[in-house]
Amino acid sequence: DGSYLAEFLIEKGYKVHGIIRRSSSFNTARIQHLYKNPVTHKQGSAQSHVKVSFDLSEYTANVDALGTLRILDAIKICGLEKTVKFYQASTSELYGMVQEIPQRETTPFYPRSPYGVAKLYGFWIVVNYREAYNIFAVNGILFNHESPRRGETFVTRKITRSVAKIFLGQLEYFELGNLDAKRDWGHAKDYVEAMWLMLQQDQPQDFVVATGEAHSVREFVEIAFKHIGREIVWEGKGIDEVGKEKDSGIIRVRVNPKYFRPAEVNFLLGDSTKARTNLKWAPKISFLELVKEMVDSDIELMKRIPSA
Repeated sequence: DGSYLAEFLIEKGYKVHGIIRRSSSFNTARIQHLYKNPVTHKQGSAQSHVKVSFDLSEYTANVDALGTLRILDAIKICGLEKTVKFYQASTSELYGMVQEIPQRETTPFYPRSPYGVAKLYGFWIVVNYREAYNIFAVNGILFNHESPRRGETFVTRKITRSVAKIFLGQLEYFELGNLDAKRDWGHAKDYVEAMWLMLQQDQPQDFVVATGEAHSVREFVEIAFKHIGREIVWEGKGIDEVGKEKDSGIIRVRVNPKYFRPAEVNFLLGDSTKARTNLKWAPKISFLELVKEMVDSDIELMKRIPSA
């Protein structure tokens, strides 16, 4: 989201600064066109990979939970309560084992991962500091939002990269986990506008940002392949299920248990009525357009850099 948000704010005349998580590499590829601008600094983000959070639970808590607290404390200690507006990138993973469908601002939380639990702390510490210190601090409960800039290890990008490689003859098949997990997928470019709109309100409030449509991982795969002129049919059940090209019979998708989460989140569907009403916000890019854009982008990437 950081690169889209930086672009969005710069277009509106903001001076953008950013922070970065420690990494073994200094990668500015997504913001190279902005990084050259001396008034813009690198935009980083928290640890946002759910599966990784099970392996790096303490680190995830330190960054996603305590990281939020540290910034709020800095605002308070520096006496900036009246001049700073704070946006917390919250997540639909708060809902986890969903207590109602669709999920809205009043839906009880039930996170199912260290990531979700850490973000739950972040959510409530924002509410606490807003009420205790009158800081303009808001939570954006964003449902899954994707783009061609999505990290390579996230399932949507893994699918589009693999489909692009198959289209170009660089890959035979790829492996996924839970094919039937359903998510409310939108485009990151639409969602950064909602972030900004939350900070333009007279009073700080929390908002769900979602499309109101749920699609399965299986559907995502089918649409991605359809975009390159291939039809996928499914055979088998459970970990033995495979996705084959209808015409050739070649297996293109396999299920690998290593990609299952220890505690799965099967269904997320957001109700963004409050955002649509109060912020006058609505998603502009459809699910089909999102998938096609990501596939096209990865085809161009693999043409330039086959080893990417």
